Amino acid sequence: MSVRTPAGEVLLTAGHGRVSVLVHRRSAAVTGGLLAAVVVLAVLSTALGTRLLPVSDVLAGLAGTADRAVTLTVREFRLPRTVVAVLVGSALGIAGALTQALTRNPLASPDVLGVVNGASAGAVAVLITAGGATAGYGGAAAGLSKVGVPLGAVAGALLSAALVLGIASRRIGALPATQRVVLVGILLNGVFLGLVQWSLTVGDVDQATKAAVWLTGSLHGRGWEHVTALGVTLAVLLPLALLLRRPLEAVVLGEDVAAALGIPVRRLRLVLFVLAFALAGTAVAAAGAISFVALLAPAVARRLTRRSAPLLPAALTGAVLLLAADLLARHALPGHELPAGAVTALVGAPALLVLLLRGRT
Repeated sequence: MSVRTPAGEVLLTAGHGRVSVLVHRRSAAVTGGLLAAVVVLAVLSTALGTRLLPVSDVLAGLAGTADRAVTLTVREFRLPRTVVAVLVGSALGIAGALTQALTRNPLASPDVLGVVNGASAGAVAVLITAGGATAGYGGAAAGLSKVGVPLGAVAGALLSAALVLGIASRRIGALPATQRVVLVGILLNGVFLGLVQWSLTVGDVDQATKAAVWLTGSLHGRGWEHVTALGVTLAVLLPLALLLRRPLEAVVLGEDVAAALGIPVRRLRLVLFVLAFALAGTAVAAAGAISFVALLAPAVARRLTRRSAPLLPAALTGAVLLLAADLLARHALPGHELPAGAVTALVGAPALLVLLLRGRT
């Protein structure tokens, strides 16, 4: 049974009213459209390459009914990269939506709050200090480069999150807690950026070059081991974030309103910040420092849905942006592949500036 409300929502009930779900019609339509866009871009990402595969071959390769070369190309080389793009884009999109909703600041994404640069500092520290042990990074797989670098990025993200939340929990002037998080995050972001630059300056030239490539963010060479690590982490974090969507929307209306509704605001805010930082750190560990996706995806999702904290649309928007950026990175210049992070920066910055100038963030 369904009942339409004047607020553009539909109340779906089952079991004689014992189970009910409130669905925002515009958000549902946008989510469906974004999901269709993700599927189309994922098929294109798998079909396009040094050898163009017809869609029928892509589907046959996925099903395992194509010849061995096509099946190997689809399953082992192109599909893992596509899945990593979807997962990383989703993680960055929802992380940005959480931080922007909690701080009620459209510029407060994990890029700005120090998490991405913290993760970068951890990964660069591994690359610089490990020296020759990561000699295969970017070429043949070296164990330390595939395990040590992501672990260093996660450790850096956790350290930056602990520092931001720990320092912001202390009273700084008369600033509200969310503003303290933004202020401390911006300051620590500068510190971690300085550490990265210092490491690149004093480190071995060969390792510093590899670290600089990693810092731009790329999906090149991503395989099923990245999908597994990302999938397991996101399978835990994403449902938790979506389950807390309703309390988050109350917090967006104002902490006094949320407290009046019986929501433990301080505990909820801490849990959601930790979730956002963990999602961003996981994404950076898998694909490097992909910039602007966490900043732009929530802004686009809010514009499309006209909702204050559209978590699922933001996640799908992030996946669409990163899939499109990776396609551009691979095919914009024939014979050359750009890092996806360079494309997100080149396209994302002007797009965000347009939204800001039009006052639509």
